Amino acid sequence: MFQPSPNLVQRTHVAPRIVAVVDALAEEGIASSRVLAGTELAPSDLRSPDTRVSYRQVEIVFRNALRLSKDPAIALRAGQRMHVMTYGMSGYALMSSSTPAEAIRFATKYGRDLGMVADIFFARDGDVATFVLGPLLSRNPADDLYRFVLEFAFATCQTLCKAVYGRAFEFSRLRAAYPPPPHARLYKRIFACPVLFEQTGSELEFDAAWIDGPKAHPDAAARATAAGMCQQFLDDTNLDGGIAADIRRALLEQPGRFPAIEAMAGELALHPRALRRKLEAQGLTYRDLVADVRMRLAIVYLRDTQMTNDEIAARLDYSDAANFRHAFARWTGKSPSAFRTAERLAPGALSAGGFVPK
Repeated sequence: MFQPSPNLVQRTHVAPRIVAVVDALAEEGIASSRVLAGTELAPSDLRSPDTRVSYRQVEIVFRNALRLSKDPAIALRAGQRMHVMTYGMSGYALMSSSTPAEAIRFATKYGRDLGMVADIFFARDGDVATFVLGPLLSRNPADDLYRFVLEFAFATCQTLCKAVYGRAFEFSRLRAAYPPPPHARLYKRIFACPVLFEQTGSELEFDAAWIDGPKAHPDAAARATAAGMCQQFLDDTNLDGGIAADIRRALLEQPGRFPAIEAMAGELALHPRALRRKLEAQGLTYRDLVADVRMRLAIVYLRDTQMTNDEIAARLDYSDAANFRHAFARWTGKSPSAFRTAERLAPGALSAGGFVPK
């Protein structure tokens, strides 16, 4: 399960890990400028979706937090802030996974692309499922940073699992490779399971039945966050206004789900014929709206993630990658691979603009 150490200085990750620590320390009255000392980041940088940070900058912030915070459980508090949508389009892709098992494969495969502070490996033995965590910023269990990283990762895993499996999800056992910290008693309250310290590795066990069950439906707050986050990436998707904007929002609120017009009409409390008439009045069709949302999501996935065509096709509800490739070429005049290459050579040169797919 060994992986080489990550590039610590390359600024390729979005900033939510740093934001989570800054916001947690703000509750103690500690200024963000003090938390960011030594990172070359300004507080205003953290609110820009274009900001990219390195693992080295994350490490500096974590060490600053250890020094500044009076709360020994600061890493746990910060990790609990890592809701799935804080990962941007990668978080949206995670929630678009068709099954809980697919969500696990995505998280373990793209953990470093997500900027997670620990590598996550998955194992299953009958009814027992296990996440094995390998901290990225320290290899020494006696180092406070090592514990900080794992506490942050433990809390993050719990938050993500509740998003994937539902709020009732719980771990059945937590194992930590470091000695019991002064706040060890808080672990059982936060994780609601037996906790063992000074183990040979750091692991989170849970009942494998969670994997075999259905995909959890996001709650109202998660749906609103998903739609709002996507609208920041999809440029002018609400320019139509009216019922078209309501449909786009409903599509974005349910990651990976593109229902037929009858189902959408039911969600909007309309008869399908009434929905068609309202769209016709705007010069649109439901099919065009669904295709437009799919196209825009595909463009952002190709531009901002490392997902394969198969993975993107599944999240856009295509039966296979070939159908997705044909649709994308029809929309843009380019294959997905050609589009991705062109975007890397000239970022932003290719844009969906106001184009509505045929």
